[in-house]
Amino acid sequence: MTGKTSAPFSHVHIVGTGLLGTSAGLALRERGVTVTLEDASPSSLALAEDYGAGARRGAGDPEPELVMVATPPDVVADVVIRQLEAFPSALVMDVASVKAAIARDVSSASSHSARFVPTHPMAGRERGGTVSGRSDLFTARPWVICPQDSDAHTAIRSLVVSLGALPLEMSPDEHDDAVALMSHVPQLISSLAAARLLGASELALGLAGAGVRDVTRIAQSDPALWIQIVAANSAPIAQQLRSLRDDLDTVLGALDEVNSAGSKKVLAEILSAGVSGVSRLPGKHGTSTAFASLIVVIDDSPGELARLLTQLGEWGVNLEDLRLEHSPGAQVGFADLTLAPELVADVESRLRDAGWRIAGERA
Repeated sequence: MTGKTSAPFSHVHIVGTGLLGTSAGLALRERGVTVTLEDASPSSLALAEDYGAGARRGAGDPEPELVMVATPPDVVADVVIRQLEAFPSALVMDVASVKAAIARDVSSASSHSARFVPTHPMAGRERGGTVSGRSDLFTARPWVICPQDSDAHTAIRSLVVSLGALPLEMSPDEHDDAVALMSHVPQLISSLAAARLLGASELALGLAGAGVRDVTRIAQSDPALWIQIVAANSAPIAQQLRSLRDDLDTVLGALDEVNSAGSKKVLAEILSAGVSGVSRLPGKHGTSTAFASLIVVIDDSPGELARLLTQLGEWGVNLEDLRLEHSPGAQVGFADLTLAPELVADVESRLRDAGWRIAGERA
């Protein structure tokens, strides 16, 4: 690390200028790192340059200390192998969302695989591409690093920390099993649920609220990218979906005989298991925590949401999450505040005293 940068590498070459590559370039440049860029698409490369993610690599540029491969998953292994050959002194990492197949392909095809570290930042947005890149994309997000050569591993871990992410160590197979459950299956479920909307009437669509919007939010993700991801991780995904299919068959059986003895108990157990499962998800600070919800009614006029958030800030209220709901044509919206349970009563009382309206029951 030089004295001019807050990252462990002074020169990083990024191959692929989509969401992750552009975001990494922006974040590294903020930390004083020289970033060069490469992309098979001239327009994407030019756009990433315009956004300030780096500059295209020139023929006379010195060899980078690190190459980050941020290409689509189906070409990652080939690109990694080429970069290992092109830059004999550089470490190479990838950021693809599948790991086992890439790690195996690189290890079997390259004698330089000790310089390659498979990684995966658990960060993204519903919309991909260069234009969605942002320098804080990785802040406080888990970043999986698959253990390799100790020196290379240590350097990549330092890079991840310097970008504000939270390094986690998993083997490639452990990673692929985990993301099948935590990312890939939710994407497919969201897409399947959203596809049901194609046959919905306009009247039915007018009833859309927070529930259907939450479930279908990630269905807007790029289908071309997700085809590559699910194909590369097909076995773990299929295993999870078969288990889910068994649960759905149980629910269907109970619904078909809903008035039979035991059917409602089956449904209750499924719903209760869902509540228990959600409670295991890490909270904002990495601790499994049950939160409470407080819904505030907001007039549909400029500045109202800002006024609410300013009020909460002045009181020192720490929001765990915030969701907004607004139906077309309605004169009010709803701010669903997620808080630590012990704060809810006090915050509700303060809001009522300040003239805010509270909707619904506290969860």
